[in-house]
Parts: sequence; C-alpha cells; structure tokens
Amino acid sequence: MEPIKVGLLGFGTVGSGTFTVLRRNQEEIKRRAGRGIEVARIAVRNPAKARAALDDDALFSLVTDNFDAVVDDPSIGIVAEMIGGTTIARDLVLRAIANGKHVVTANKALLAVHGTEIFEAAHAKGVMVAFEAAVAGGIPIIKALREGLTANRIQYIAGIINGTTNYILSEMRERGLDFATALKGAQELGYAEADPTFDIEGVDAAHKLTIMSAIAFGVPVQFERAYIEGISKLAAIDIKYAEDLGYRIKLLGIARRAERGIELRVHPTLIPAKRLLANVEGAMNAVVVHGDAVGSTLYYGKGAGAEPTASAVVADLVDVTRLHTADPEHRVPHLAFQPDSLSNTPILSIDEVTSGYYLRLRVADVTGVLAGITRILADSGISIDALLQKESEEVDGGDETDIVIITHETLEKNVNAAIREIEALSTVVSKVTKLRMEALN
Repeated sequence: MEPIKVGLLGFGTVGSGTFTVLRRNQEEIKRRAGRGIEVARIAVRNPAKARAALDDDALFSLVTDNFDAVVDDPSIGIVAEMIGGTTIARDLVLRAIANGKHVVTANKALLAVHGTEIFEAAHAKGVMVAFEAAVAGGIPIIKALREGLTANRIQYIAGIINGTTNYILSEMRERGLDFATALKGAQELGYAEADPTFDIEGVDAAHKLTIMSAIAFGVPVQFERAYIEGISKLAAIDIKYAEDLGYRIKLLGIARRAERGIELRVHPTLIPAKRLLANVEGAMNAVVVHGDAVGSTLYYGKGAGAEPTASAVVADLVDVTRLHTADPEHRVPHLAFQPDSLSNTPILSIDEVTSGYYLRLRVADVTGVLAGITRILADSGISIDALLQKESEEVDGGDETDIVIITHETLEKNVNAAIREIEALSTVVSKVTKLRMEALN
C-alpha cells in the first residue's frame, strides 16, 4: 500500500521533533500503522532556517513558505498543525478540514478556544482531528480519557500540566527561593519563555484542562468559563508554612463533577505531602483521574520537549492512518461522547466551589486577637482543622505574628465573606492570603 502523505505546518521544536522521530522509527511505525507515513511538504515562515535544520540536501524541496499550498495539496491526506496560536492556525485547520483532510494538532490553545467549531466541522466532513500532543506532551492522557476509561463515570481530574510552573515551585520549596529568583533560573535553563505569562498565570494549564474536562464529562470545550489563578503572587513563606503543616503547593488543574455542575479551575493548591502528585518535581507532568469503577489512576511523564511531544504527534498519525478508510460513524468520537449526546451541564463559578482553605494573616501580638478571628469563622459556618502561630521573634517587627489557619471543606463565597470581616479587624495588619486545598482521597 502506498504511504499516506503528511503536510507539516511549522518546523519548530515539535515539528522538527516529529520529522526526526518519523524518519528514525519509520520501519517500526509502518509495521504498527499498516502502511508508511511520509512527510511530503513542510510549510514554514522562514524556509532557510528550516532547510538549515535538515541534514539531507534532497529534503530541501519539501520546504515551502506557502501554507495554503500544503492544505490544498490533493496528495496530502493528513495535515499536522504545529505553528501554535488561535488565528492563522484556526484558518488553516478549518481549510484542511474543508478539503477533506484529517488533522493532527499539538495546539491546546486552538482547541480550548475554537474546539467546538473545529470538531463540528470535522464531524460534518467525516474527517478526524487528533490532538494527543496538545495535553501533557508525551503522556497519553487523551487516549486514556477517551478510550481506556470509557467504562467509567469520571469523578475528577487533578493535574500538574505545566512543567514551567512545577519547576519554579520545586525550586522555591527545595532551595527556599522567592518567585522572581526561581523564575529567572527557569528562564536561564530554557524551562520558561522570555515572556512566561501564559505559563506562570495558569493560562496554558487552563487550555489543557478545558480539553480534558470536555472528554471526561461529555461537555463542549468552554475555556472562557474556567477559573484561572497563577503562581506569580505566591510567597516563599507560604510554601514553607505549608511544608510545616504537611502539605506541598502545586499549580493544579482541577475538573470535578459536583452536585450543581462541573468545577473547572486552575490555581495554586495545597496537597498532602504523602500524595504521589505532591511528589512530582521539576518540569515533569502528572495527571490523576478518578473514575467510579477503576478508582484513581496516575499518568506521569515529560509534558514538553521535542521528542516527548513528537511521540504523541506520531501516535496520532498512526491512529489516523489505521482509520483512514474506516466508516466515520464508527470511529471514536473526538470528545469521547457522540456529538449529539454532549451535555449542557453548567460550569460552576469559583464562588460555588467547595474546598478546604489555607489562610495566612499577620496580626498584632495582643491578647484576644485569635478569639476574634475564630468567632468570625464560626459565625460563617467555617470549621478549623489546624492552626499554626509563629512566635513574634520569627516575624519582622517583633510585635506582630503570623497566623495560619487550615479549614475543613466549605463554600468559597462563605470564606470570602469571612475574610472581608477578618481584614476589617483593627488587630489584623495585613491582607489575608488564601490558598485552596485538595485532599485527593
């Protein structure tokens, strides 16, 4: 059988990694796919740069700066989009679908923002959109959610799905660094971009979580409904206090089935130190999925990098090649559930989320201050699980002290109301730092 031809859009880290893996493992891939997979065209903005990365002069002819020519080429059966962004990428993907081509993409932002439109177009045209590489790099979490856990009613997903922030938090905890210093180190090592905003403010993680939540719960992708809070304002002292109390702080993406809807949130989170997820360090990714039948399962590995991500891209190319001639109605649906069976279950606002809370505040070191704070919490129906009070000599100034309170699970809006009352007390000399907690039982 003739090889299926692939057009690569983009030849950066992931595009070049995909090309390398396809060439190196071509015989193994052919044995798995049932036919060869051959890169026929490579579209890039800077052809000279792409050609310089190729080690064979005979391959230079594959490179073009005409993206339209690739998506319009009738000989190409699969378009692999790896240029990123949500504008040009969207137009090219929709054009490829309109031309009857299957699409493989590593673009989480594109799917989180325009996924509903893209999946509907692909379904109408009878083509596939594969996107394993869009979430957690080389970890096959999409296949696990979409196929391996089909028998389960998924209860929750909790994931460390951004390696940059996990590296920064690991450095802050292990070396006692402040955020700015840890970020600078991450940038020097290439773990963080020159402009790290999408990573450190949680946007990248929210893109990935949005995609996973749609597959887990059978709802449309709804990135605009996600609650997003990054780590840029996280203080080193909170990491230390959390450790003293038996917790570690991770930037988690959490999607949970709740009584009134679905929680969809990304934020720094205290996790008990004994949990496996709390011990994922450096730039690694990990995702816990809890299903009613299987219980908790953990998926761990490299969430970025040329070849780990290329591993996922090539796996998608193999899947599409195997199913190229299959009846579209009998393929695995893009979001695991049949398109006409997606649910309109609401995404809850952060005020409606139930969680445990870590509260830190600085107070005047006087008699009765703690009684006033605990009274406000009790009146708000908030139960205290643990309390840590630092002696005045451990805090600058000598006549002030830090109080850290761990609460039992309660509604976010109730905590926010109590915080407003606490901050109004004359004995409280700082804003209250609030972090959410997850037991992951």
